[in-house]
Amino acid sequence: MKQFIKDLFNDDNSINEKAVVGFVAFLMLVISLIVDLVTGWLGRELLINEFIFDGFMVITLGAFGIASVDKWINKTKGTTHKDEEPQ
Repeated sequence: MKQFIKDLFNDDNSINEKAVVGFVAFLMLVISLIVDLVTGWLGRELLINEFIFDGFMVITLGAFGIASVDKWINKTKGTTHKDEEPQ
């Protein structure tokens, strides 16, 4: 885990930071869904601030959308990585 975090902040890495942020935001959405279901089953109401939930949702959609567009643009240019020459 320590090496992953070190590699994440390295300038010359192969980790897609947008995908990491999108995955963490998606994980937070799933956790809030599970907690909401469990507290509903127990008969208690879970109050999640709408702005926080919407923020995680926008981050998730934005991060995965940007990563998809970036992958599509690189595919149309004929490159697989930003450091490679076009074919």
